[in-house]
Amino acid sequence: MHATTTKLLLVFTFMVIISHASSLRFHYINSHNFTTKTTSTSSSSSAHRHRSSSRNPSLDLVHRDAVTGATYPSRRHAMLDRVARDNARAAYLARRLSPTPETAADLGSEMVSGLDEGSGEYFVRVGVGSPATEQYLVVDSGSDVIWVQCKPCAQCYAQADPLFDPASSSTFSAVSCRSAICRTLPTTSGCGGDSGDRCQYEVSYGDGSYTKGDLALETLTLGGTAVEGVAIGCGHRNRGLFVGAAGLLGLGWGPMSLVGQLGGAAGGAFSYCLASRGSSNAGAGSLVVGRSEAVPEGAVWVPLVRNPQAPSFYYVGMTGIGVGDERLPLEDGLFRLGDDGAGGVVMDTGTAVTRLPQEAYAALRDAFAADVGALPRVPAVSLLDTCYDLSGYTSVRVPTVSFYFDEGATLTLPAGNLLVEVDGGIYCLAFAPSPSGMSILGNIQQEGIQITVDSANGFIGFGPNTC
Repeated sequence: MHATTTKLLLVFTFMVIISHASSLRFHYINSHNFTTKTTSTSSSSSAHRHRSSSRNPSLDLVHRDAVTGATYPSRRHAMLDRVARDNARAAYLARRLSPTPETAADLGSEMVSGLDEGSGEYFVRVGVGSPATEQYLVVDSGSDVIWVQCKPCAQCYAQADPLFDPASSSTFSAVSCRSAICRTLPTTSGCGGDSGDRCQYEVSYGDGSYTKGDLALETLTLGGTAVEGVAIGCGHRNRGLFVGAAGLLGLGWGPMSLVGQLGGAAGGAFSYCLASRGSSNAGAGSLVVGRSEAVPEGAVWVPLVRNPQAPSFYYVGMTGIGVGDERLPLEDGLFRLGDDGAGGVVMDTGTAVTRLPQEAYAALRDAFAADVGALPRVPAVSLLDTCYDLSGYTSVRVPTVSFYFDEGATLTLPAGNLLVEVDGGIYCLAFAPSPSGMSILGNIQQEGIQITVDSANGFIGFGPNTC
């Protein structure tokens, strides 16, 4: 739990500027960024006030395009490619998180992740083994199993770095299929055949991608900090659209994720800050794993909600949405997670555009359009249907959008988290209707805000820092 707070006002002192030829500047109808009057007990408040003297692993987040070297003939082409990836991710999450998800035969033997085509938007650089072999891994907050492609590789896709060779690592230790660690896997193929006593793992994803191989204990080097005895998958058969990554770093809510494995006072928490897509590809933000640096003082805490049907995912209890200073008149319980796992609001770093139930999206779109007034509308760009030609403007006035959460917390976003430039001077509202009753808070709306996931205590924190 988290320390009791009085009403708190956090104000970001920067003005969001999205650059194009006319140096467009946004002004906000509602200028505050966070308010809260949430209260809770203080059973773990000391963990947040008294930081450990030890340094927790800190890693740079890297945009996928910086790893793959992808180039596009225009900004519009880049945005259309991003939206296509985003649609695939959102559609997969809708299927995976529905009350009646497809069976393992439909989605694969393990349905713990939402890694679909293009969902690997953010990568980290991790050292695997001893001596450490540097590898790019996809960061996935909806997945548990950590894995890398391994030699000997019977089937591998192209990656940016040389394949990891377990024979060259002095700390690689295969896990027995009779061990407790092996039984922790959501599913395994068990023992037998060519595997001998080695624990076998298999993870399949919504687009037909998969990884299969041996489970092992290995040392991972994260931001210069060596973490010993981490259970990882050593993939000898891998197929998929992982755009250059050697594998995946699972940060989900399950016991096999990195934060789940850290455990104890040092574990159960991580913090990330996604830099704006307007920044350079080399500086996409940061990821801190562990309790002392990852759990900041002054954050606004919102309770996490556990979905028993999808225990790896981080849901939040959202109660409403506001535009400017007005709360939208939405049906009560529209964002509630049902007992059957339907609906709810999931935080996802792999989805860019926030998805909302049709009723909520329509109300948000109409209120936003009414507040901006006579700004010139232009046709939709793919799923983004509320677009404006701002090429002739140096300054425009737009409303903020607020998310209201359980226990009274409010997250209010400025224009830089609402409008994305899709072409020269063409900006679109970065929200879309959900393909189901579920809502997804995407990474565009998370950009620039320090976000802390305290999975051990069941809270997510916003702020106080920015990036």
